[in-house]
Amino acid sequence: MKLKILDQTFSVLKYPPTEIIPSWALNSDVFSITRTDEELSIVCPSECLPMNEVFTDAENDWKCIKVEGVLDFSLTGILSSLANPLGENNISIFAISTFNTDYLLVKNHSIEKARVVLENEGHTFHDIEKVLRTN
Repeated sequence: MKLKILDQTFSVLKYPPTEIIPSWALNSDVFSITRTDEELSIVCPSECLPMNEVFTDAENDWKCIKVEGVLDFSLTGILSSLANPLGENNISIFAISTFNTDYLLVKNHSIEKARVVLENEGHTFHDIEKVLRTN
């Protein structure tokens, strides 16, 4: 797979399922919002979070690995080819799938190790020098 580490640092937040989606969560090119009967989950760049708000259910400091290109729905094992080697190397992930592709969030302190693990599995990264310089 061709992969790219996005420039931004992300946050994952949890709200009650009835919460209204805050407008700040929509202020980016990349964000994910999922509502279930148990929660409202928001993933967005940390820079979108309002400075004057305290978040009780939040996980910060995530980097995002994007699978480049459009993945056909008939393909199988894409996510597991990424998640399994990371799990075997004690790197936890937060996965997001869209119609086109998959994204893996990895804690910032593990992103370099994740890159090495995935490259050793035959995956390639684009624009890696730029991302590593910003960490």
